[in-house]
Amino acid sequence: MDRYDRQTRLEGFGPQKQALLQQAKVLVIGAGGLGVPVLQYLTAMGIGRIGIVEHDMVSVTNLQRQVLYHTADQGQPKVTLAAKRLQALNPEVTHVVHDTWLTTENALALFAAYDVIVDCSDNFGTRYLVNDACVITGKPLVYGAIYKYEGQVSVFNYQEGATYRCLFPEPPESGEMLNCSDIGVLGVLPGIIGCYQANETVKVITGIGTPLRNQLMTIDTLHNNHVVFNISPVAANRQITALQANYKQTVCEVAGVQSLSVDELAQWQENNTRFTLLDVREIDEWDICHISPSLHIPMGEVMQRIAALPADMPIAVLCHHGMRSRAVAQRLVAAGFKRIYNVEGGIHAWACVIDDQMQTY
Repeated sequence: MDRYDRQTRLEGFGPQKQALLQQAKVLVIGAGGLGVPVLQYLTAMGIGRIGIVEHDMVSVTNLQRQVLYHTADQGQPKVTLAAKRLQALNPEVTHVVHDTWLTTENALALFAAYDVIVDCSDNFGTRYLVNDACVITGKPLVYGAIYKYEGQVSVFNYQEGATYRCLFPEPPESGEMLNCSDIGVLGVLPGIIGCYQANETVKVITGIGTPLRNQLMTIDTLHNNHVVFNISPVAANRQITALQANYKQTVCEVAGVQSLSVDELAQWQENNTRFTLLDVREIDEWDICHISPSLHIPMGEVMQRIAALPADMPIAVLCHHGMRSRAVAQRLVAAGFKRIYNVEGGIHAWACVIDDQMQTY
């Protein structure tokens, strides 16, 4: 037990929780940006059995963030390299290689053999497939996603809690996606979000702390802003009994959502453009500062008050820095709204660029 000495010394953890880790079986979907830190830390901490689902090869563009791989690894299978290096990190852990893409044909059988599923995929199709398979097999799902400088973490389908479809009911239409290579991602960001996913996985397995059940945590690494908001469970989303025939593998984030800079927002106001500015921050944030005129509905209430939103004009969604608003914008697009804009940089950018007299926080 010397390997795990520092964590077994923790009050509330001890050898009993370590034993739970060693008995646990965790399946990690993807060995890329998010998957690498998840795999490294779960391996180091002593999860008994870790399955790795991956079918991609190492590319030079991966190396800026996928620190398990080396320059000489280009063109080699990620899953094989990952398993080999993780075994060297901790030979007490069993690593199971699943050199395949996750599909409707293999998902249910794969999930049945594990206790917790960690989704480190990078596309909507896989996320919905993972969600539905977790619901059918009754497995908790540790979710993570990244976008530019920002990330999201949650625990779905845990103790009768919300599922991914409770947050994003339907996937976006194909052909409306932004391109990953054009968007870019800060190299350190997947490491931060992946570590949070590993942490939530350990909490689910051992029962320590409070997992992000019925909650989504958003992290803005540029401005050190962490926000946790509630997700309302929808009972019907836990009644899935069969996988869909096809899950389109649409790549990246923000389908159907257009970006709007604060300069453009100011121009809309100056030109008396007909639109609705939807502010999804919490009431205490709204009380500090807000843009007039705007419609204030906190993020967690938007879908319950969707009837209050106009369907006949553009909606610009605003939050503090742009992460929560993007999530709301995605949900509105999935609900059928057509002209949805995310105000990039949020009200913080408005204060910095447009209104330097506005109070910031």
